[in-house]
Amino acid sequence: MKQVRVSRRAADRVASGHPWIFSSDIADAGGASPGEAVHVSDVTGRMLGTAHYSSTSQITLRLLDSRAIEINRDFYLQRIRKALAFRESLGLLKITQACRLVHAEGDQLPGLMIDRYGDCFAVQFLSQGMDRAGEEIVSCLEELFSPRAIVARNDAASRKHEQLKLEKKLLRGELPEGLTVRMNDLDWGVDLLEGQKTGIFLDQRDNYLAAARFGFGQALDCFTCYGGFALHLSKGCQRVEAVDSSEKALAAGKKNAEANGIENVNFRDADVFDLLGGYVSARRRFDTIVLDPPAFAKSRSAVDAAVRGYRDINTRALRILSPGGVLVSCSCSHHISEGMLLEAIAEAGLEAGRTLRVLDRRTQASDHPILLTVPETHYLKCVILQAVD
Repeated sequence: MKQVRVSRRAADRVASGHPWIFSSDIADAGGASPGEAVHVSDVTGRMLGTAHYSSTSQITLRLLDSRAIEINRDFYLQRIRKALAFRESLGLLKITQACRLVHAEGDQLPGLMIDRYGDCFAVQFLSQGMDRAGEEIVSCLEELFSPRAIVARNDAASRKHEQLKLEKKLLRGELPEGLTVRMNDLDWGVDLLEGQKTGIFLDQRDNYLAAARFGFGQALDCFTCYGGFALHLSKGCQRVEAVDSSEKALAAGKKNAEANGIENVNFRDADVFDLLGGYVSARRRFDTIVLDPPAFAKSRSAVDAAVRGYRDINTRALRILSPGGVLVSCSCSHHISEGMLLEAIAEAGLEAGRTLRVLDRRTQASDHPILLTVPETHYLKCVILQAVD
């Protein structure tokens, strides 16, 4: 295997537990080709481990192991088995048909996502290295699960940094018509080729249940997409208004409601910011409000604008929240820390003249593991609050 030498700064970063080495810290690429697995050493020759090399991304190296090992099919097979064993230890495969099987750095397979929907799988190869190893990874899934279908959801924008083609395609098997999975005792339609993310939002699975535990009365679910929060809230709320600006997503949400015999959710096509502003003017009131917007900060340069966006949307929501009402506020921007989100909500509370009590602080579901030394793996924040006055 070729050897890439990196700076002392990169070596210190690796020693701190982070698997990324940036292009500015490459001392000698050693003739590595795009997506190749290479050995990594510091400028003194001390071995740091084995990594995938990227020829175009600022993240030039993604460490796969702290040892100098060979990266082959057996390596991927053992890592996927390890990821599966972790989820089995959590009991997830017994309680849900929808689960993330591999969560990139969280499962020591940077650049690889694998989601399982019953006997069908969706994979994402997000780096040159994982894209190059795609056939081996698909072969591992076939050996372990004999899946009905494997779909590549290689339409993530991050592939552009790797100069990889954006595409969605069937890799193996045949997709069933009207694929449905059971999650949280509800049936969900899944479109593996065209659905959001890889089909449905698996990372909010536990937060849906938490929101349902606290929700009551008249509820408003903003950015509902397929009705994730709305359908869970329907059990304990009198009425739920589910809002999104995507007609396609709303149509899927309505089908999910019908499939579960849920009749107290009204799906509405609207821009959430405009709708909340109109409701403030009309003095509408809701007992439970969910804010689950798409990522406001997709880069560090967008953080300040994103914080203003979170503050603005939470202010509008708090102005129509009933006394004693519950606000569920989420951020899926990994550039926005929980502290930043809490500060934005606190400022929103002051601006709206509301005193807020924290009921619960949450993150992504456990099949999306967080590594303490890799803050990028902690991207989803969910805060549940109560308006005291």
